[in-house]
Amino acid sequence: MNQPGESLRDRKKRRTRAALERATVRLSAERGYDHVTVEEIAAEADVSVRTFFNYFASKDEALIGADPEAGPRMAERVLAAPDEVSPFEAYRRSVLAEITDELNNARDLWLLRKEVLMQRPDLLVRAFANSAQYEQLLADAVGRRAGLPEAHLYPRLLVAAGSAAFRCAVTRWAVDDDVALGDLVSEAFDLFGTGLAHVPKHHHEGGS
Repeated sequence: MNQPGESLRDRKKRRTRAALERATVRLSAERGYDHVTVEEIAAEADVSVRTFFNYFASKDEALIGADPEAGPRMAERVLAAPDEVSPFEAYRRSVLAEITDELNNARDLWLLRKEVLMQRPDLLVRAFANSAQYEQLLADAVGRRAGLPEAHLYPRLLVAAGSAAFRCAVTRWAVDDDVALGDLVSEAFDLFGTGLAHVPKHHHEGGS
């Protein structure tokens, strides 16, 4: 499934990025992360070293696999959703739109990446730092959409809960390959959404 409004060039970029991530994770799992070079990763993905560095500043970044455009892209979707869509639903749709075929078919890659990252706690910390950055961007977008003051807890709680729901879905997906990741994420959002689906009324400006 291609993402709506995605150009051929964007699609090609997304596939090249995914191929480089796969090569990094697979080679690292086979040989040990420290024994794999950028040259070998590029060769495995059938691209030049220069192309590798167009996508990732380092081997570490390729292993973590964080797409720098994901946060802004998701925040933009939250803000661009139709007026009648609630902030909760706009956020939910934005997350689900990220689950493309590449991601749905990448179960083995997720498991391998987790294995490699467990051997490198320093990179695990960096992976979490990336997530925190995205969460902040998304919370700002949800807050703007909900018309809530910047310090309000609701947008942060919604996005943090959404991230937790996503992680829970991935954990379940890792042990159950009969279910699509998108279905599990959707189910996880439905489960917590009954409590966070409505924007609360705030009584004092700037309060939380």
